[in-house]
Parts: sequence; structure tokens; C-alpha cells
Amino acid sequence: MKTAVPCYYHLDVEVSPDRVGQVRRILAAHLRLWDLETLVEPVCRGTELLLQAIDEHASDKKASIEMWWNRQHLITAIGENDCHLRPDQDLRGCLEHIAEMSDGWGCCATETGAKVIWFSQRARAGGRVPLVPTVPEPSLREVLQVPRAIPVAALAAPVKQADGVLVDAL
Repeated sequence: MKTAVPCYYHLDVEVSPDRVGQVRRILAAHLRLWDLETLVEPVCRGTELLLQAIDEHASDKKASIEMWWNRQHLITAIGENDCHLRPDQDLRGCLEHIAEMSDGWGCCATETGAKVIWFSQRARAGGRVPLVPTVPEPSLREVLQVPRAIPVAALAAPVKQADGVLVDAL
């Protein structure tokens, strides 16, 4: 059984449409290795959105991706080197999606003018609980009364209506 140990991963990437899919697969593999299967989709989607926005708007296509797992939160940070990229204008739609998908997010500038955008996801390490057989609950058949046995001859006999007309039972 895997234990929840703090983990760190760093990846430098030259952003292009082809590399976005590769980065997604790499991050997903690390999250599965860390037993964080439930975070694969939101983390990879948020990273994918940011990388696509960097590819579309930035002149410098180099980016750094870092993930920290501290046993409660996974923090993903994407740093880009373009000092002309404005998150409030160029990345607005992307940041709105990240804000919806994550528990927390933020953006900060470095000394060189580059930006780091981060977001966090709350999770627990995949503690595997052994399956315990449960006692079956009663079904509807066990609760309902069993109908009385009716002789077949009684079903085949004609039935007399209130006005005296004989009607076949079947």
C-alpha cells in the first residue's frame, strides 16, 4: 500500500500544440504514481488551458511546470518567461476556468517580469479500504404477501355481472 508522502515534480517545456498533449500524459502519470487518480482530470485540464493560452498569446514559448503534493493539497504552478504577457487581459478566460475548477489559485510576478500562475486541489491520498461483504437487504418479494392459491376451474368459470349477463373470465 502506498503511503501519503510529500512529493515534488518539475518539468521545463517549450510550449507547442503537440507538447500540450504530451505534458498532459506526463502529469497524469505522476499523479497516478502518487495515488492521486481523482486529481488527474482537473489538474491536467487546468495545465492544458494555461499552456494553450501561453502558446496563443506569449512570444516566449518556454514554460516551467511544478507540482507539489503535501498530503492534503496538490499545488500546480506554471511559470512563463514572457514579460509582455498580461494575465488580466490575455489569460482572463483561462483564469476564470481555473478558478471554477480549483480550491484556490493565484498569480505572481518574478523579479525578471515573468509570471507564475498556480492553482491548488484538495485531496487525500488514495487510502484503499478493504471491501467487507454486507448483509443483503430484503427484496420486495420477501416483503409482499404470497397470493392465495386459486383453483384453475374457478378462473375458467363464467362470471355473472350485476345486470345478470354472463361474461367469460378469460
